[in-house]
Amino acid sequence: MARVSERRIRAVLFDLDDTLFAHRESVEAGIHAHRTALGGALAAAEAAAEFARWNALEEEHYHRYLAGEIDFLEQRRARARTFVAPYGIELDDGAAEAWFESYLSHYERTWRLHDDVRACLAALAPRALGIITNGDLTFQSAKIIGIGLDGLIPLDNVVASAEVGVAKPDARIFELAAERLGVAPAEACYVGDRLHTDAIGASRAGLLGVWIDRRGSATAEQLAEADAEGVPVIRGLAELVALLG
Repeated sequence: MARVSERRIRAVLFDLDDTLFAHRESVEAGIHAHRTALGGALAAAEAAAEFARWNALEEEHYHRYLAGEIDFLEQRRARARTFVAPYGIELDDGAAEAWFESYLSHYERTWRLHDDVRACLAALAPRALGIITNGDLTFQSAKIIGIGLDGLIPLDNVVASAEVGVAKPDARIFELAAERLGVAPAEACYVGDRLHTDAIGASRAGLLGVWIDRRGSATAEQLAEADAEGVPVIRGLAELVALLG
């Protein structure tokens, strides 16, 4: 595999959630606000536990959706139903959808870009820029527009798994995205916050896969695995600019 310095990177692709868009922060703020509106303020420890539980449910049911086990709407219903079940609450389809929509209203109020995004994208010019996201194109596009990212990355350069029928880490979604930007996979870089789904998946598809570990939570084993796969690890997008030169 060619070293970074040996590659001619003509296009840079990004994951959306937790790479460009501060998804985790908005989820945490949204579920706390929604939970508080439903049942009063929570102590800090309770709030942290509720967020951890909601985050785990997102991981579980969203990945069931990506695997084709359930549709997009049902993964939302499942998250709502399972979250309220410990309180002895049962939700039919309509009530589960309404519960989730109420949560979404809180979540959407806190949408924002990570602070290092604009400077990074400006510094990467004149390279082509794009996004690969596992999810529904309509919903992900709404986020992109909501945080003003569509002024920096054209919506035509957004590849969503629901649109193309394959999801990361399948090599085909990375190849499709590179083709859309008019470059060979070897001429593209892909940056994401998940080691296997994003960085290693991209690397095995022939792109330069880069893992962004914003929280510095990588284990020694993960760092060794990234190194073995030829995947650089960065803590922020300013490091990406330095990496690509």
